[in-house]
Amino acid sequence: MTRRLLWQRFVAHLDPVLLAALGLLLLVSLVVLYSASGGNWSRVLAQMTNILVACAALWVVANMPLHYLMRAAVPVYLLGMVLLIAVAFFGEIAHGARRWLNIGVTTIQPSELMRIAVPLMMAWYFEKHEAMLTLKNYFVATLLLLLPVALIARQPDLGTAILIASSGFYVLFLAGISWRVMLISLVILMASMPLAWSTLHDYQRHRIMMLLDPAQDALGSGYHTIQAIIAVGSGGMFGKGYLNGTQTHLDFLPERTTDFIFAVYSEEFGLLGNIVLLTLYSFVIARGFVITANASTYFTRLMAGSITLTFFTYAFVNMGMVSGILPVVGVPLPLVSYGGTSMVILLLGFGMLMSIHTHKKLVQT
Repeated sequence: MTRRLLWQRFVAHLDPVLLAALGLLLLVSLVVLYSASGGNWSRVLAQMTNILVACAALWVVANMPLHYLMRAAVPVYLLGMVLLIAVAFFGEIAHGARRWLNIGVTTIQPSELMRIAVPLMMAWYFEKHEAMLTLKNYFVATLLLLLPVALIARQPDLGTAILIASSGFYVLFLAGISWRVMLISLVILMASMPLAWSTLHDYQRHRIMMLLDPAQDALGSGYHTIQAIIAVGSGGMFGKGYLNGTQTHLDFLPERTTDFIFAVYSEEFGLLGNIVLLTLYSFVIARGFVITANASTYFTRLMAGSITLTFFTYAFVNMGMVSGILPVVGVPLPLVSYGGTSMVILLLGFGMLMSIHTHKKLVQT
């Protein structure tokens, strides 16, 4: 077998258009991370390792026939639920939250797995009942969503719970849930806000209040928001220049390699740099919608649409949080913030998109 034929087989299920856009975002991650970490090469090399592992996961899933994805839906969901229950009883406590589970060789955060498992399970369920969807089916699918969301919110991990809830909602929306049902649900949700407020932890209520006026606790809960807004605004039109961000390099900006890396980027590259970054994100999202529109089955349309819209939600929530228009909920900037688990889960999702794009026929199981 020739090298050319081997290479063709290797890239056969990779979408070059989507892969190029993702590659540029990953390059931005490495460039900004070097500045945000103060020139810490070990941090950059660790991120490169994360990227290599995540890209390997993308390639494996992209080459996986779609009926394997369907078969994996129930086992992966059940595994995730078992792990979440185990976290509730045996999880390790860090920073006031019980989110991690020690499995001997390493410590894992099972809630990350549910970012893929929940929409996968819901898409599988709707595929099985596509011929005659009733209100009962939507109710069951909602339960499949609410169970893990409730367990994750209880840890507490409000940011991840919101992201998983949004991914499940997108599946419900794309499955054709009635506008009347959504409107009634919205009214019920709004009416339950006082009750929901009383169930929030003190620090969660404080974060929401800081959104309205971060200056009331400028050296405490409002510090992150104030420093991020200063960094974003001080970048101006063209930015202060690479490695020249004062908020970053004078240590005013907290969590600058993870949740607030967008503030680092904005300060150094300015509004024009932000336009370039938003263009890259928009291109990835647009490509995801193209794949969704051309998906050949109900299952693949639901899954592709949910992955694409969830990626949009990641970016929107992080940028809104850094810009001061949303409360701080601990959501990283997708494919740019430092982190391994989030990177792997995101590229797993894009591997599914590529599999949906290149495997046109779904083998019924």
